[in-house]
Amino acid sequence: MASQLEQAMARAAASVEAAIDRLLIPTVRPEAPLWDAMRYGALGGGKRLRPFLVLESSGLFNVAPDHALRTGMAVELIHCYSLIHDDLPAMDNSDLRRGRPTVHRQFNEAVAVLAGDGLLTLAFEVLADAATHPDPSVRSALVMALAVAAGPSGMVGGQMLDLVAETTSFDLVETTRLQEAKTGALIRFSAEAGAILGGAGPEERRALENYARDIGLAFQIADDILDVEGSADAVGKPVGVDAAAGKATFVSLLGVEGARAEALRLADRAARHLDLFGTRAANLQGVAHFIVHRNA
Repeated sequence: MASQLEQAMARAAASVEAAIDRLLIPTVRPEAPLWDAMRYGALGGGKRLRPFLVLESSGLFNVAPDHALRTGMAVELIHCYSLIHDDLPAMDNSDLRRGRPTVHRQFNEAVAVLAGDGLLTLAFEVLADAATHPDPSVRSALVMALAVAAGPSGMVGGQMLDLVAETTSFDLVETTRLQEAKTGALIRFSAEAGAILGGAGPEERRALENYARDIGLAFQIADDILDVEGSADAVGKPVGVDAAAGKATFVSLLGVEGARAEALRLADRAARHLDLFGTRAANLQGVAHFIVHRNA
C-alpha cells in the first residue's frame, strides 16, 4: 500500500512540476528577474501534497484530468507564494527552504515580494481560464473557495495570528484556530476542489471537508514534531524556530508523545470519514497516515 501511494504521489508531483514549468516561461525582457524568481520559488522541490489532494478528490467524481491538474497547479502556486513571503525578514527571516537558499536570499527582498505577488495573482488567472472548466459557474466557485481559503479568513489571517503568537501566550484552542487557518485552509480547499469540479452532493462534500480538517491539523502537528526532532538537512528548512520565538505549538502544549498520539488519532478519523467512497479513496486515506509518519 505504501509503495502504491508513494508512486501515485510521485506521479502527481511530476505532473504538477511539468505544468508549472510550462506556465512560467522564462523571458529575456527587462522583467526577466521576476519570472526567474517565480520559477525558482515554484519549481524544484516540495511534496506537492495540495495538488495531490486535488487530483485524488477529483478522481472520486470522474473529473477530467486536465481540469484537476490546472486546479491543483493553482493551489500550488498559492502555496509557493506563501512560502516566499513567509521566509522574508519581516516574517520568519529564513535562509533555507527545500534545502536551498530562500528566494529573497537567491535574488533580493524586493524581487521576492514581487515573485510572491506574481504567483498569487497567476493562480486566479489559471482558475478563471476556460481551460480549467467549461462551466463558468464552476470556475467562479473555485475562485471564490480559493480566495476564502487563501485570504484574511484563511491562510493570511492565520499568518497574522502567527505573528500575534510571538508576543501572546496561546492556549490549545487558540493554537488550533491559528493552524486551521494558516495551514489547514489550503488543505481543505485542495480536498474539496474535486467535489466542486465534479458537482458532488452534500454528503460527499461534507465527508471531504471533515477529512481535510483532520489531516490539516495532523499535518501541522507532524510539522511541530519535526521542528523538535528533525534536522535542517532532512527537513530542508531551519528547525527549532517556533521554540526559539517562544510560540505555543502542539508539542509545547501536549508534549511530543501527546502530540504524536493526537496526530495519529486525527489521521485515523480522517480516513474513516472517507469510508463511503470505498476503495476509490484508498490513496486519500493512505495520505492521512503518510502525513503523520513523514520525516520531512
